[in-house]
Amino acid sequence: MPYNFNTHVRYLKGVGLKRAVLLKKIGIYSIEDILYYFPRRYEDHSNFVSLHKITNSGIYTVRAKVLTIRQRLSWRRRGFSITEALLSDGTGKISAVWFNQTYLKNYFKTGVETVLYGKVELHEGKLQIKSAEFEIIDGDNNKDNTLNLNKMVPVYVLPEGISQRYFRKIVKKVLEEYIPRVREILPYDIRKKYGFLNLAKSILTMHFPRDEASKKEAYRRLSFEEFFLYQIPILMRKIKRGNKRGITHKINGEIFNRFISSLPFELTGAQKRALEEIKRDMSGAAPMQRLLQGEVASGKTVLAAAAACIALDGGYQAAFMVPTEILARQHYENIRCQMSDDRCQSRKITIALLASSINKKEKNKLYKQIEEGGVDLVIGTHSLLEESLKFNNLGLVIIDEQHKFGVGQRALLPKKGNNPDCLIMTATPIPRTLSFTIYGDLDISLLDELPKNRLSIDTVLYSPKQRKEAYSFIKDKIEQKQQAYIICPNIEESDFLGLRSIADIYAEIKNEFSSFNIGLIHGKMNQIEQDKIMSDFQRGVMHVLVATTVLEVGVDVPNACVMLIEEAQMFGLSQLHQLRGRIGRGGLKSYCLLIAEVNSADAQYRLKTMLNVSDGFKIAEEDLRLRGPGEFFGKRQHGLTELRIADPLSQMHLLKNAREEAAGLLAGDPELVLKQNLDLRNMLKKRFPEYEELIMAG
Repeated sequence: MPYNFNTHVRYLKGVGLKRAVLLKKIGIYSIEDILYYFPRRYEDHSNFVSLHKITNSGIYTVRAKVLTIRQRLSWRRRGFSITEALLSDGTGKISAVWFNQTYLKNYFKTGVETVLYGKVELHEGKLQIKSAEFEIIDGDNNKDNTLNLNKMVPVYVLPEGISQRYFRKIVKKVLEEYIPRVREILPYDIRKKYGFLNLAKSILTMHFPRDEASKKEAYRRLSFEEFFLYQIPILMRKIKRGNKRGITHKINGEIFNRFISSLPFELTGAQKRALEEIKRDMSGAAPMQRLLQGEVASGKTVLAAAAACIALDGGYQAAFMVPTEILARQHYENIRCQMSDDRCQSRKITIALLASSINKKEKNKLYKQIEEGGVDLVIGTHSLLEESLKFNNLGLVIIDEQHKFGVGQRALLPKKGNNPDCLIMTATPIPRTLSFTIYGDLDISLLDELPKNRLSIDTVLYSPKQRKEAYSFIKDKIEQKQQAYIICPNIEESDFLGLRSIADIYAEIKNEFSSFNIGLIHGKMNQIEQDKIMSDFQRGVMHVLVATTVLEVGVDVPNACVMLIEEAQMFGLSQLHQLRGRIGRGGLKSYCLLIAEVNSADAQYRLKTMLNVSDGFKIAEEDLRLRGPGEFFGKRQHGLTELRIADPLSQMHLLKNAREEAAGLLAGDPELVLKQNLDLRNMLKKRFPEYEELIMAG
């Protein structure tokens, strides 16, 4: 059969169905995926470090022969296996240790030569390397060794069952056959302007570079292309929005003015600034597309209510979509109180709650009211997206916690009106250096100032041995009529990570806090169960709530003043900060207790940052720097998670250049319909299928 870039990898000689299943684990499905699956790093296999020269701890690459290999069970952890090999390079010996990888005994036979890469430490006066990456050297296969013993040898992230040696052979085979067929999509004038290598040479060099200089040139070219491809859909959406005719809303009307004057608190400087930006957008001709970005408790909801008042002043309806029913109920109660007719307006404003728990008869009745214009503001969950729900005159769409909804979902609600304004909110701080790039199709308002009455949260670090001390602190606070959260990283037990299950922790907490009411909530419960538990906790029925990270997007519980986070070293910085933001919502002093085994420099740095930094934007900067965009943003929440190679932090200048060039290209061909841009258009459809309906039509 004739193969092309889309051909499934199972049809490649030497792959087959079994290995194709393994390659699927790392996102490789097609031949093209192999071309773009770049090495994580490179090893210099021509200059190994002799064991007798290693005197300090550090990262090393060594080449040695296996002397002995044995496996045993850990006496500390049930079912936890340890594989230990003793190796020598003739100048010294080293012990290599792996955990819960029993299959390694099949690789490490006595006399086999291997390359090890990892952190070498002195353990009881002897060299030891833990959980090393390894590669078996086949002395009889000289052809293979040209791939595996060159000066710069690529090292890939691979699943168990796929060796580095095997994968390099597959990559080499694919490159030899398919590199001549690679087509350029980056315009020639851009390549010439920046002195870029061509695409084929860049791909080839990234896999098997001659030297460091050629690798850097290939990396620069491919990084630019990724940034360029990512920016085009964002800019196309912005262009299309600018060409639409929106609603010119009435500003400073009676409902809006009464709402603002009735607030029992003064808006912060950041809120006032954001409100002026919202007013300017809503009075303009083009539909508003504004992102309101601010961490938990920065005051986003009151601005959403103010924007709704602007829409209502002109006789339009507003829709407010949130990810969970309990959050919808919270917004409904708060906004209904803030907009009560005796305080805010001369006419009665009708606010409705639409949720999946409402029975069919009531829902149909509400649908009819909304369609006839009898509801001014409707607050709900995904139920707002149901096809049968129609609005009479939708003028404003508000979407809270936007990252909980897919790109397609976020586009559905505005379609229920005639180009309504959109206000999108997120409590996840995005580093300022990246906001304009990630949200390039949106205008951004930052709420980087907390209300004056918000008390700071004290964060304290405990070792596992101090757990009883932390429990004692929580008991004291419960005796003072306060409530507490206890957060666990895992639902299930993990021997490999040494983590207890949430069920085990819940049992321990019930025993330790036997005179108090303890609740349990986690992501495997259905939404109705979760909402009931949270509602009970909110009403004070429970003293302590044991939970997983489902609390990241949660409800306000003003009486919850203590949070204990188990195994805090397992969480990312932003995640820890998001969790911490769930307490301190009332007027009481609050405390975040971290129990952690500080087992690495990275964990130590993260926890130290948590203890000393409270600014969510500064924490986000550090988290992105530590983890990279893919881990920071989560799977498929932003285009940056699609980046295979580029690093927006270290290549910010390149990213800005790519955005400028993308804008210049679209200025001359906003729909990418010119002949020279058709390959680029097709590549975008393939790379970002979720955007096709939104930006590629027409």
